[in-house]
Order: sequence, then structure tokens, then C-alpha cells
Amino acid sequence: MRMARKVQSSLKQAQCEYDIVAHPHSSSSLETARVAGVPAERVAKSVILDDRHGHYLMAVLPASHHLDLSKVPDGGQWQITRESNLAHLFDDCERGAVPPLGDAYGLDMVIDPLLTRQKDIYLEAGNHNNLLHMSIPEFLKAVPHAQVRELSD
Repeated sequence: MRMARKVQSSLKQAQCEYDIVAHPHSSSSLETARVAGVPAERVAKSVILDDRHGHYLMAVLPASHHLDLSKVPDGGQWQITRESNLAHLFDDCERGAVPPLGDAYGLDMVIDPLLTRQKDIYLEAGNHNNLLHMSIPEFLKAVPHAQVRELSD
């Protein structure tokens, strides 16, 4: 699988231009940046949050940063979702390879401006061996409902 089917469908519908970058298997966003030879501040990682009542939020920030829950809108209500609870949301993805494309999965999304200030970024494709590389305008075209808000420490 070069990319998850929902990702592919969403990017096609948004008419986004991107490249696929193959890399050795990796198990974290920082490791992905290292093995793919790209700067960690340009790799977008997804952190899925839940409100304990079945609502989810996708927070997207650079792999080089940590999420500060106090900066998330309505920060007090969100907690980081256990990875074991994500399989039903990302049923076309490998475990732990969540693409930062909330619209493709019906999730609200907040993006850290550290990413939107980059010229281009790299995204998980839904597996541990491929990244999608695209310009910021193309990425924002794929997630038109996302908020941009400071999220990292």
C-alpha cells in the first residue's frame, strides 16, 4: 500500500498535487524524518484527542514538537486517545500511521502554525513506509475546514 484509500480519495477530490516518498520502515514521526532524510520540523504528525464522550479532534504539529494540551481549543475537555482506540477511525491505515488529513476521516482538525509557515511538508500516507510530500497551499486545500492555532510547547 503506497497510501491509505481514504487519503488517496480525499487528495483526488481536492485536486491536490503531491509526491510519494518511500522510506525504510519507521515507527514514530521523528524516526520517519530521520530515515527519510527530511527535517523533523517539516514532518506533520497527528495527535488524536477525545473528549471521553465519543468526539475526536485531530491536532497536527511538527514531528519536532510536543503537543501542549492547554493550547488546544477547549483544552480542558480533551485527552490524548489511546492508540488501541484508533483502529475504528483509521481502518484503512496501519496502526500508528495516522495521516494528518482530518477531512478525509470526518474529524475536526487544528494545525500548528509552525507547519503552515513551512514552504512544504511531509505527511504520513497511512503506512510506515511512505510519506506524502506537498506544498503548504496544496495541504491547506486538502483540509479546508482546519483551524490554524498554536499547539506546541
